[in-house]
Amino acid sequence: MQLTSIIRRAAQVNPNGIATIYKDRRQTWGQMLDRVARLAGALQAAGMKPGDRVALLSLNSDRFIEYYFACVWGGGAMMPMNIRWAAPECAYALNDAGAEILIVDEAFKGVADAVRADVPGLKTVIYCGDADTPAGMLNYEDILASAAPAPDAGRSGDDLAGIFYTGGTTGFPKGVMLSHTNFYVGGVANAHELEVADGAVYLHAAPMFHIADLVAFAAITFMAGTHVVIPMFTPDATLDAIETHRPDVVLLVPVMIQMVLQSDKLAGTDVSSIRRIAYGASPITEAVLVEAFAKFPNAGFIQAFGQTELSPIATILPSEYHVLDGPKAGKLRSAGRPTRICEIRVVDADLNEVARGDIGQIAVKGPNTMLGYWNKPEVTAETIRDGWVLTGDAGYMDAEGFIFLMDRVKDMIVSGGENVYSAEVENAIGQHPGVATSAVIGIPSEQWGESVHALVILKPGAEVTADALKDHCHQLIAGYKCPRSIEFRTEPFPLSGANKVLKTELRKPYWEGQDRQIS
Repeated sequence: MQLTSIIRRAAQVNPNGIATIYKDRRQTWGQMLDRVARLAGALQAAGMKPGDRVALLSLNSDRFIEYYFACVWGGGAMMPMNIRWAAPECAYALNDAGAEILIVDEAFKGVADAVRADVPGLKTVIYCGDADTPAGMLNYEDILASAAPAPDAGRSGDDLAGIFYTGGTTGFPKGVMLSHTNFYVGGVANAHELEVADGAVYLHAAPMFHIADLVAFAAITFMAGTHVVIPMFTPDATLDAIETHRPDVVLLVPVMIQMVLQSDKLAGTDVSSIRRIAYGASPITEAVLVEAFAKFPNAGFIQAFGQTELSPIATILPSEYHVLDGPKAGKLRSAGRPTRICEIRVVDADLNEVARGDIGQIAVKGPNTMLGYWNKPEVTAETIRDGWVLTGDAGYMDAEGFIFLMDRVKDMIVSGGENVYSAEVENAIGQHPGVATSAVIGIPSEQWGESVHALVILKPGAEVTADALKDHCHQLIAGYKCPRSIEFRTEPFPLSGANKVLKTELRKPYWEGQDRQIS
């Protein structure tokens, strides 16, 4: 299974069809195939060797899709970076992956300069923006124009296609290794599960670095459709793109759906072209869904549940179950059933499958499961057991095979569709000289699903305000990981017999009355 075969087929069956639309730029599939081969050649000339990681830090653009295919065409591996990371997080990932090439756009050229001193292995920075090229960087269009098209390196199957950094339970991000097979079968499955038709027009409104949107690169290319790209999500930009380019498929995380519904622009926008809205990454309330049904009357809604380690979808709740009455009602709180390319079990602490209706940890097995974590064999061994990926999510399966999520086994918060590991936040808080210890938990949030809340015990005599501690965290970690609320305490946190903080006890007052312990 070869990821590059997807774009070759698209150029073969639809050479004059529009592949990408970004601002005033359009290109056909035939043109895009040529640019991908040339960019692969340019990356090889810049030093990319088989298996090398090439990092990209950029807002959404058509060049992001070219990068996706060119890295693997030239034999390397892609490494899209989270645009919300702070500079220390960027430096950590670049060093951990050993990336020697970094591509940045206008928005992030300053980050490249900020991390250079801390990333000694970084040899080449390529500027892919549209302004003047900063000193010390190569220009994306210049190196592409001067390069000869490279032959396909022919990597496939379990060869590394990309590394995608997620939050870490140890306080450091983990690099999820995904293969050509992962992306290939994921693209086929997602084109089917998301009901993508031949020649579909897909709107990239969610951030492209996020695996939830990145999976559409392969799915839409499989169908030789059109990628419509906006630089970043705003409700108005999304609605403008819908009216102008008439996409029929879009993926939005729940907080984005809510923001679009609250936009004054929605009432005056023709959204009739949208026939499928996929959502996921965090739970959504029934009230928001019901409003969305009414305001997007031509759209069928599809929920996807998964994680980066599963490239990324494990379950789908199809559009026919997004109903309030009739024989298929009653599943809106479900994450859906296993996709056609994986198996799911709900298991106990000994990894034995539990009875239907009993709560346990969700485990997934199939050709969509990751190769493992980069440079972390011990964590890989803890996560992949006999071919099954332990998701860290707790839930149950009903008699019809639908998964219902109830809690998390991992110490993780999902805020606005982004995973936040408590350890990362606690590590940042702990670097403040006035802090003795802290415990970070997720609490219910109407806007974000869950909000990051920090319980902090200061050192004797220390005086630290919540705002000062928030500012301190913003210097070290991404803004979405920083506490939105801070509570100072003087009493020690409750501990287990193994002297671990009992976060279940800390969470109880905030989640009292909820039917499940995730929002």
